[in-house]
Amino acid sequence: MMPKIIFRHSHSYDQVYKDISRIKNYPTESEVMLYIKKIQKIWNKIGKKILKELEKITKLKFKDEKIICYIVGKAIPFADPLTIPIYTKEHNYFIDTLIHELIHILFTQEGNLIKAKNSWKYVFNRYKNETFNTKIHIPLHAVHTHIYTIFFSMERLEHDIIEIFNLHAYRRSWEIVNRDGYSNIINEFTKRIN
Repeated sequence: MMPKIIFRHSHSYDQVYKDISRIKNYPTESEVMLYIKKIQKIWNKIGKKILKELEKITKLKFKDEKIICYIVGKAIPFADPLTIPIYTKEHNYFIDTLIHELIHILFTQEGNLIKAKNSWKYVFNRYKNETFNTKIHIPLHAVHTHIYTIFFSMERLEHDIIEIFNLHAYRRSWEIVNRDGYSNIINEFTKRIN
């Protein structure tokens, strides 16, 4: 059974980000709630198919029945707790960011790290001269590239790469995926899963 992604706004959680950011035009609670409605509609159309494809391509399973995704006005996205800011004009980029974080969650859910222990060992040996952050994003970006090719477009993939171009580890992992081929990386990773 695929997990249900629940988009949630927490006033107190968001207030922490508002206080830290000190941005004058920080999105209001009503703006965030309106954004959640838009995102929910988009995710409802494609979400189950994407989650199913992630499990199929990685040979790993989501363990939770539901995954809470906290939506905040401004933040750096991360997987635990799943937190993503609103991208005012970029609904597609929100979905792409969500998929990125869901791949992190899939890789690290209970039991999956153990199942993929040999896969990660291979990645860390194969790319031993790369940073930790680059290494963990190589299989992630390979899987994400697969998702782009199945559900979206190469233009959308290129947009994602441009958005994170200033982050060295991400840029480097995309370079490696491009050089070594996303299918090859996925195959090398998944053939070592127990």
